[in-house]
Amino acid sequence: MKSALITGITGQDGSYLAEFLLDKGYAVHGIVRRSSTENFERISHLTDRITLHQADLLDQLSIVDVVKAVRPKEIYNLAAMSFVPTSWKQPVLTGEFTAIGVTRMLEAVRLIDPTIRFYQASSSEMFGKVVEVPQREATPFYPRSPYGVAKVYGHFITVNYRESYDLFCCSGILFNHESPRRGKEFVTRKVTDAVARIRLGMQSELRLGNLDARRDWGFAGDYVRAMWLMLQQDEPDDYVIATGATHSVRELVEEAFGAVGLDYRKYVVVDPALYRPAEVDLLIGDASKAREKLGWAPEMTFRSLVRHMVERDLDRLSPGYRLAKAG
Repeated sequence: MKSALITGITGQDGSYLAEFLLDKGYAVHGIVRRSSTENFERISHLTDRITLHQADLLDQLSIVDVVKAVRPKEIYNLAAMSFVPTSWKQPVLTGEFTAIGVTRMLEAVRLIDPTIRFYQASSSEMFGKVVEVPQREATPFYPRSPYGVAKVYGHFITVNYRESYDLFCCSGILFNHESPRRGKEFVTRKVTDAVARIRLGMQSELRLGNLDARRDWGFAGDYVRAMWLMLQQDEPDDYVIATGATHSVRELVEEAFGAVGLDYRKYVVVDPALYRPAEVDLLIGDASKAREKLGWAPEMTFRSLVRHMVERDLDRLSPGYRLAKAG
């Protein structure tokens, strides 16, 4: 039985990846951080099928101990300080987790078992102030947040270990990917949760920042499949994972409110305080390489994703609530 170790297993991607690997017959292990507010909600339905280990990306020895105990065939490094606005408030901690933490994971692989296949979660935020549209693997990075800068470091240190130590290391440059398991601090889930609350009479308005910012949004369940495919190849490489379609926050809002028969203009308030210090205006990925080499393509459309998230939020707040079928 193959074994896999996932950092960030309690997050959105970690929970979908754990499900995916279990279905593939893997023994799944996850690293969790000891904290006063542990939240295992996303993996609560999996706890009897996975093994959790306490370690911290800030503590090299704890990582080494877990890798030595598990001896996984594959490591998926998904853990990070992942919310971009928070990275402005905690830039140093973001660097420790999202940048240096990758080096600590790679060092554990190098020291304990160089045959381990390693996946690094890179991000479209590395492109930032984009220099070409759409963005490909060879597109230069121009990050516009401490998070994006830290992800660039994590990406290139992964490339460096691959080239310097002949490790099987891959980076997936994932564009925005969402699901009902997304944290409510992210704009997609903030919108769908608010739409559900407004529809049920539990909330009266939704405050948002830049409605014109555009993103390439896909479904997290589709994207974890790409992570796994990268580690099944004969040679390690880096891949852009994206839908190739871009939508504005305004379109997201319009689609979400439209799913429950409401006009977003009656409820959305633009709040300048919610703008980023430096905005990333247009992210759209070219996943041609992933299609050709991995045989990967997204399955869920943007509209289906938004409706799925709205419906799940409605069902959570009012069990049994279902949207009318889309026309």
